[in-house]
Amino acid sequence: MWWNMAPEHRKEFEDWHSHEHFPERMGIPGFRRGSRWSDAGGGDGFFILYELDEYETLSSDGYLSRLNSPTPWSRKMMPHHRDMVRSQCRVLGSVGGGIARYALTLRVSPDGGREAEMRDYLAVLSSGFASGAGGVACHLLRTETPKIAATTEQQIRGGKDAVADWIFVALAYDRTALENLHLEKLDDRVMGAAGARPGSISGLYQLSFSAVANELT
Repeated sequence: MWWNMAPEHRKEFEDWHSHEHFPERMGIPGFRRGSRWSDAGGGDGFFILYELDEYETLSSDGYLSRLNSPTPWSRKMMPHHRDMVRSQCRVLGSVGGGIARYALTLRVSPDGGREAEMRDYLAVLSSGFASGAGGVACHLLRTETPKIAATTEQQIRGGKDAVADWIFVALAYDRTALENLHLEKLDDRVMGAAGARPGSISGLYQLSFSAVANELT
């Protein structure tokens, strides 16, 4: 997920998200780890990543019951999630592991008929970056929204959330490594040659908070 949070709501948002919302989500069966990342340039943006045991967790009774029964504090905070993009994904590829200080996200779409070409390009790139100096992991995701009714949380946020298409996430302990990766391997010109449509959206984020299941109470 990506969204913007106005500065006047940021302090309370991080309090709520760290002390109520993350423990709630990490208590749902099938949730393994959550991480919150803030815009590395100091802007209003956040990137949130939840890692699950299996795709079916997205339509599980445990998850849906929370989405449809938000707490009073959640009801207060969710209208402030501006420009929400929420993508429920299948994992197409994953190299490396762990959480590091920085995350680069790329929201991208393959050109018609060039899905395999773009996927292969990102797979080779991932292997080199995750094992190289500065990087630790790369993940390629594709949005596949479960066929479920709109939830109460979505309605509080104003209706249907925007979604990404394919998502590439690179994690690194060295910010410069991610900046160079984007400049040299992921900009529109290079990605177009590798099978992507123009107009990809990138973001660079710094870790704010991370937790795993059973770690929070």
